[in-house]
Amino acid sequence: MATVELRFSALPEHVRTARLVAAAVARRAGVDEAVLDEVRLAVGEACSRAVGLHQTSGIDAPVKVALIEEEKQFSIEVGDEAPHAVPAERVSRGGAAADADVEAEEDEMGLAVISGLVDDVEVTTGENGGLIRMTWPATSQAVTVG
Repeated sequence: MATVELRFSALPEHVRTARLVAAAVARRAGVDEAVLDEVRLAVGEACSRAVGLHQTSGIDAPVKVALIEEEKQFSIEVGDEAPHAVPAERVSRGGAAADADVEAEEDEMGLAVISGLVDDVEVTTGENGGLIRMTWPATSQAVTVG
């Protein structure tokens, strides 16, 4: 199992670099070429979400991305250190401030986009941050016939 780890300042301009690195490592891991655009988009969405959470919460810590190459699958984990008091799917609309509602809706929209792009997604959140794990099937190496 090979792992590439990225850490970058929570700035939007670094999201593009994370997308490019993720696509390159996914290609090397044997992820189907037809899926690479989905990998790029999903990583971009997850990293943008993490950057937004860090900026909104005033967190200076870097966003963490782990690219994990396993025998038959390729996974990407995007971690943030923003406190998540309640998981996004259980956010209550009643009595919450308008800003909190807008942020929760944007968060849910980002997670919906990721779920639409990736079949195997796992989202965990807590007081010390969150993690999005996305997994795609991979072959050991793409073989060209013909």
